[in-house]
Amino acid sequence: MSKKRQKPFRPADKVSRLTFTEEERADPTLEKPLKKAEEAADKLEKSHEKIPKKKTIVTERTLNASTGKNEVRLYFEETDKPKPPSKLAHGIKSVPQKELLAQIHKEIRKSEQDNVGVEAAHKTEEGAEFVTRRLQSAYRSHKLKPYLQLSKTEKSTVKAEINYLYHKRMKDSPQLASNPLSRWQQKHMIKKEYLAARYGKGAKTSQQAASRTKKAAATVAETADKLIQYIGSHRKVVLMLLAIAAVIIVLMSTVSSCSLMLQGSLSSIISTSYTSEDGDIVATDNNYTALENALQQRIDNIESEYPDYDEYRYDLDTIGHNPHELAAYLTALLQTYKPNEVQSELQRVFDSQYKLTLTPVVEVRYRTETRTDTWTDAEGNRHRDTYTVQVPYNYYILNVKLDNFTVTAIANRLLSSEQLKMYSVYLETRGNKPFIFGGGTNNSAPSTDLSGVKFQNGTRLGNQNIVNIAKEQVGNVGGQPFWSWYGFNSRVEWCACFVSWCLNQAGYSEPKFAACNSQGVPWFRNHGQWANGNYKDLAPGDVIFFDWEGDGSADHVGIVIGTDGKRVYTVEGNSGDSCRIRDYDLNSKVIMGYGLMN
Repeated sequence: MSKKRQKPFRPADKVSRLTFTEEERADPTLEKPLKKAEEAADKLEKSHEKIPKKKTIVTERTLNASTGKNEVRLYFEETDKPKPPSKLAHGIKSVPQKELLAQIHKEIRKSEQDNVGVEAAHKTEEGAEFVTRRLQSAYRSHKLKPYLQLSKTEKSTVKAEINYLYHKRMKDSPQLASNPLSRWQQKHMIKKEYLAARYGKGAKTSQQAASRTKKAAATVAETADKLIQYIGSHRKVVLMLLAIAAVIIVLMSTVSSCSLMLQGSLSSIISTSYTSEDGDIVATDNNYTALENALQQRIDNIESEYPDYDEYRYDLDTIGHNPHELAAYLTALLQTYKPNEVQSELQRVFDSQYKLTLTPVVEVRYRTETRTDTWTDAEGNRHRDTYTVQVPYNYYILNVKLDNFTVTAIANRLLSSEQLKMYSVYLETRGNKPFIFGGGTNNSAPSTDLSGVKFQNGTRLGNQNIVNIAKEQVGNVGGQPFWSWYGFNSRVEWCACFVSWCLNQAGYSEPKFAACNSQGVPWFRNHGQWANGNYKDLAPGDVIFFDWEGDGSADHVGIVIGTDGKRVYTVEGNSGDSCRIRDYDLNSKVIMGYGLMN
């Protein structure tokens, strides 16, 4: 029996890519999806070129006009080799062979216990079989690789081209993007039309649809006639059924309304939340903070890196970012992301946010020098004259300027209009994770009453001025004086800004930090001023760090008022979005550690 002839792996007449007009190429709103569609199609063509080819003899019959006879011409045509069976298909096909070998090995094992030579030979033969299977598997994988790669790039191309067609339709008909359901319906319809056109199902589908429509029309007409006759002869029964149906509809609509309300609420929460894992969001923000720390270190080393200047003039914006702005930007742009996938995007945002400019200036200045001249008169007497002169010299100045343009300014420039809308939503809701980066607590209970508390003095003097400044801020809501002083243009989780502000008002230029874990804790540790949570020799003005989740990451910060030997009393910013006085057990597990101010 002859083998059934296999079809080529990929038909030659299949549409491989979209074509674009010059007008579409020039449209900036279609630039990104168009570029992705072209790149995907290029990869598809390269993958198709790697499919193994074979030459087949093709017979062509033509009529010779001069002789009036048919002539046969043979020529070679290059086509794709058929795709080999998959690993699964091969495995199923080889099941009988495997079962037979297993039975043979079973019989050999029964007798090998009595004969050492048989056992050794059997082990050698089993090893040879194993090696053979591995080589065969590797060979099959090698043969399948170009076909699997083609299948993968085919799917990527389909996805990219559907995405382009969707963006084009939204541009041509913006009213279709009025709500998420409408957008989903449009994308689903575009996908259906595209697949039908790409794989040649359009004509067949339309014929079938026309046939079905014609049959359905005839059926409906016949059914309608029968229904009219039935209603005429059974009026009471029909009225009773209609009443029951009305009651059911009312009940169903009530349940449906509740369901839609719940579904709408859930949908609202989901659509306004950060979609990446919490750990990935925090780790990505830490990577961005590392870039900022490196920038700060570079500025700190300017004078040692450029030592040949007489003066250094600094005009520096504050280094720091709102972590929710960064998370909102990345979520609007990428939906979901992982730290190792967004390093290039982080660098792009960082390079756009910060601009460090070094401008050397040479000024000609004058200094007064005293000089002495000696001379001899006609009589041979020597004279000595002293006088001053103004001597010019070059005075070298290095102007160091740092501009911080904020992530929001970058988002307005880099995001599309649709992405910018989502950015605004994420920023307003803070991704429904307001304290994912630390910086505060939801505790909105009234401040602790300090009347009657007897504070105990430790061996360290502390700084009562810091405490007095902090206590004067109790009752502030929103923290605007503190985060705006730090340099932020909009609200951030401001507990660290509050602590930095209090220290600055008390005369400390450092530490200054807006993030507890990535900036505050490292500063105290690097300066040898850190104490773990079990530290008891507390002093007024010390900085206290909290770890709510016990994961070793600082989530909140405040200023120590003092201790009565059992509890520690604090002033905290952003405690329920307000400045409040709090107290904790000295042995509380949420106390991560202390920054000692003296």
